[in-house]
Amino acid sequence: MWRSAFDHFLKGLMTRDRLIVRFADGSTAHYGPDTGQTATLHIKDDAILRGLCLNPVLALGEGYMDERIGFPDLGLLDTLKLLQGNRSTTGFPAWLRALNLARYHMRRFIQRNRPDRARANVAHHYDISDAFYALFLDADMQYSCAYFPDPDMTLEAAQDAKKAHIIRKLCLRPGDHVLDIGCGWGGMALTLARDHGVRVTGITLSENQLQTARTRAAQAGLSDKISFRLEDYRKTSGSFDRIVSIGMLEHVGVPNYGTYFQRISDLLAPDGVALIHSIGRSAPPARHDPFLNKYIFPGGYVPSLSELAGAMEYAGLWQTDIEIWRLHYAKTVRHWLERFNAARDQIRAMHDDRFIRMFEFYFTICLIAFEDRMQGVYQFQLAKNRSSVPLTRDYLYPNSHPQGPSFSGA
Repeated sequence: MWRSAFDHFLKGLMTRDRLIVRFADGSTAHYGPDTGQTATLHIKDDAILRGLCLNPVLALGEGYMDERIGFPDLGLLDTLKLLQGNRSTTGFPAWLRALNLARYHMRRFIQRNRPDRARANVAHHYDISDAFYALFLDADMQYSCAYFPDPDMTLEAAQDAKKAHIIRKLCLRPGDHVLDIGCGWGGMALTLARDHGVRVTGITLSENQLQTARTRAAQAGLSDKISFRLEDYRKTSGSFDRIVSIGMLEHVGVPNYGTYFQRISDLLAPDGVALIHSIGRSAPPARHDPFLNKYIFPGGYVPSLSELAGAMEYAGLWQTDIEIWRLHYAKTVRHWLERFNAARDQIRAMHDDRFIRMFEFYFTICLIAFEDRMQGVYQFQLAKNRSSVPLTRDYLYPNSHPQGPSFSGA
């Protein structure tokens, strides 16, 4: 039954390139025209055919992790890119479209992410170990999209450029109190306090990141300027001149967007500025990614702009600037994957091969999402007062406009 369904699936999918499937019994089948590229998919266990028909991305990932699926010709990345290229030219079979629609409507149940669940979700990924993440991240441990105004920049330089670009958007003033929601290992907070004369409160749900961030602040002599807390954004109180949140909105979940942006509004001073940096879809809303949700980021979801706009509007926040980064995250992930592959022997001393293949598949599908699908990064600059930021974007590019920012004319 499932082999017949799989055969039907691939006949509809492969319209541009050619896929050769080698089955566990030694037989082969060919799909697609004799044009374009050719790739081979080796299915070593026919039991996985059911999953490939009902939840293909998850089944491909699990099959690769368990070595029940191989990509002998082009390798993992190029084979998945070939499949993605054909997917964009045709639709899935009716049964899979129906299942995906059901999964789409289940988002509001899967992504409720109440405080206890949110903390467990964060621990699942971010509390692995600093030593592991240090093998592929930059020296400042920035685990979000870097910014490449020069495509030949190193990862370290591009992450510094990301922080600098965000900080310009915050329009800081000496003595400002900044809230960093989802502060990670503390890199942005340290940069803000050390280089810009502000106080920072950083909140996270990761105990591992919290301890590292506190240690880094102490070692830098900045403990009097930075406070790190294990705290859910829904529990934070006070008033802050500036709010920054980098790579955290992806963990909030569809049911909580209204709460998230209302908390931004409640915590922001009347003349305050917030900068929210998040992966986003330049396409209609979709279901959550089944592989990432199960193995990497439980409760996570990449929002479409249409899902966020209403929440920002109802929170009474001016959208003073919205910027969309295309391909910057693809370059970032390529750097991470290159470093990850170079460090395989060190990683193997920490984790088994199944874990390594899991992370490799994670990086691969993320890379394809940013290079071949409608996925990028949004930066939302928000304010209660339209006059809290300059009236033009010239201040974001100081090298082009040496006269500096102007706050007049508000």
